[in-house]
Amino acid sequence: MSGKLVGSIIIALALIAGAALYYLQIYAFYSPVPDNGHAVVLASDTGPVPVPYTGFQAIDAESSPIRYRACFDTGFDPATTPGLIEMPGLDPRNAPGWFDCFDAKTIADDIAAGTARVYLSAKNIAYGVDRVVALTDDGRGYAWHELNDCGEKSYDGTVVGETCPDRPDPAK
Repeated sequence: MSGKLVGSIIIALALIAGAALYYLQIYAFYSPVPDNGHAVVLASDTGPVPVPYTGFQAIDAESSPIRYRACFDTGFDPATTPGLIEMPGLDPRNAPGWFDCFDAKTIADDIAAGTARVYLSAKNIAYGVDRVVALTDDGRGYAWHELNDCGEKSYDGTVVGETCPDRPDPAK
């Protein structure tokens, strides 16, 4: 075999592997999340607070607990409900470009401008992962999963400590 043929085969295989990896990361593992009629709640000092919504769209992937993204419209005013748990300083994680209702940069800009606030929805929805919801002043809502302190410690190798729940045994 000539060197050019071997080089061409290597380049072709690298291109195929790159395209497959891109497809797997951006499209393959995501699936739509059905609207179960009570998909949006906020955590408060007194328990969960349902948020009325329309136009719910969500995606998730079993390959990672932080791939959940959701978008919806709501007329809910958080100022009318005392005790909601705010999550200041959070910016949304990027969503795949094809899930166009969730633009992480626009949401982050709204948060920075003070026209959106982020609230805790559910603690430890998966080990070390919380669901958070951002609500904008103009009635849009977004949800995503965020690593909590236990998740960050667990994944960076820091000793988790007694304040974190036991990690579930995947063998069970």
